Amino acid sequence: MISVTEAKNLIRANAKALTPVTIPLQEAAGRILAADVSARTDIPAFNQSAMDGYALSFAGYELHKTLTIQGEVPAGASALSLLQGNQAIRIFTGAPVPAGADTVVMQEKVEAANGRLTIIDEQLKTGSNVRLKGSEIKAGELVLSKGQKLTPAAVGFLATTGVSEVTVYPTPVMSIIVTGNELQQPGRELLHGQVYECNSFQLRAALQGLQIENVPVFEAKDDPQTVKDILQNALDNSDVVLLTGGVSVGNYDFVPEAAAACGVTTLFHKLKQRPGKPLFVGTKGNKWVFGLPGNPSSVLTCFYEYVIPALEQLMQLPPVLKTITTTISRSYSKNAALTFFLKGYYDGQSAAPLDAQESYRLRSFAMANCLLCLPEEKMEYNAGDEVEVHLLPDS
Repeated sequence: MISVTEAKNLIRANAKALTPVTIPLQEAAGRILAADVSARTDIPAFNQSAMDGYALSFAGYELHKTLTIQGEVPAGASALSLLQGNQAIRIFTGAPVPAGADTVVMQEKVEAANGRLTIIDEQLKTGSNVRLKGSEIKAGELVLSKGQKLTPAAVGFLATTGVSEVTVYPTPVMSIIVTGNELQQPGRELLHGQVYECNSFQLRAALQGLQIENVPVFEAKDDPQTVKDILQNALDNSDVVLLTGGVSVGNYDFVPEAAAACGVTTLFHKLKQRPGKPLFVGTKGNKWVFGLPGNPSSVLTCFYEYVIPALEQLMQLPPVLKTITTTISRSYSKNAALTFFLKGYYDGQSAAPLDAQESYRLRSFAMANCLLCLPEEKMEYNAGDEVEVHLLPDS
């Protein structure tokens, strides 16, 4: 068995970014830019009114004081005549400021009657309420950098610069294989000796949080050839394959054997941790195989602690699980010199290990918002001791 630290270092050292793809901007939210984006034009592309009001020459206003109103400029107007110094023109937010004008006075700060405009804004100065050409960004300037996550605002910013498609790191194609003769689908009658299959449900839900959708699920009975054939098919069509069950040392645990038969190189098998000690991780070229233990809490813990770090590398994501140091709110004694990942609840002040830590129990996991990471070398924890806590996403 290897340590948790060694296992995570092996994953980070071997997981490489997926080949970037170019996609439409409307599909890019949440993705990570794989190339810098530069502006192709000035934004705004013209001097633009920031208010509904009147455009004018400030120097002309100071000279003439009362100006002649010369038509209007709606947003989207194109050809405009030169505005004279003794003239003003009705203008609306977003409209181009005509040549000869350099200032916009708000409509609330004027008196207009009989085609004449009197300004009652003592604070008015040259350039007031005008968005200058290129004031947002100039042609050739960097819009967004490689590695930036495309938030809604980032997508909107790209759209304002005229970008219609972007180069991003793709989401991996994934498959899930659930193994075990005892599994029954929810909604069907549970026969004696059967258990409801839940691992594919929680894994697909967790993947959806990473924008990985439409993940197929395959069921494999406890037969070495069956597991091998289904795994081979999944490898042929996926970047990452998640298997649940069949990785321990029982007579019906065929995943490591099947992986070897499919040409998968073992990165590691079995860890000094609880839950999830039998975890199997292997690679075939740039494809990944995670053999997750069958117990539901083990599956989810190993997903958060090992699958997510690999996906972060493949998709170039920032850390999904935030790590903090806080205090443990009550005493806890470990019964083995392993790293323990405890289902816990962080209230903003301290973290409490929850009851029902057994690996087959999900009820406490459903209430958890964090995992307490208790390293193998320390066995006893008193209330108030510092602990490392991994905050779960979407909790």
